[in-house]
Amino acid sequence: MSMKTRAFLFLTSIAFLLACESGEQSQNGEEQLSTDLINNPETAAEGEVGETKLPEFEFSEEVVDFGDISQGERVKKRFEFKNVGNADLIISNASGSCGCTVPSWPRQPIRPGQKGVIDVEFNSEGKSGRQHKTVTLIANTVPNKKTLALKGNVITPNTENNN
Repeated sequence: MSMKTRAFLFLTSIAFLLACESGEQSQNGEEQLSTDLINNPETAAEGEVGETKLPEFEFSEEVVDFGDISQGERVKKRFEFKNVGNADLIISNASGSCGCTVPSWPRQPIRPGQKGVIDVEFNSEGKSGRQHKTVTLIANTVPNKKTLALKGNVITPNTENNN
């Protein structure tokens, strides 16, 4: 390598190193962050942040007791709710804890202030004694899961004869 090439590379390296040293330093030699972001006019000022828009369930009852029923009976119960949030409430899914508990739910959005219902049918075929079944709703709420419960007592023919 010629002397001119070496000198050029040396000067270029020095210029490059000096260009990389753009941060401000404090008195103890530590680099300081620029305050340009703090004065960003696009940043919301205190008190300007809007209220978060979220839907919210408010159920009249979250646990329904169907009482005593005979084995093999089907019971239908209704869970009424209201959207007390400030955005449309959308229930994307509802599932029972077992195949004997079948929910039906509104597929359309529930507007703020509007009411809706979750209908649940419990089939007691093959069941006996105290029952506690749940329905889990998945919605655009926080938290996104809501659990409802159905409870009661299934009386079998043997139990009825003993009473």
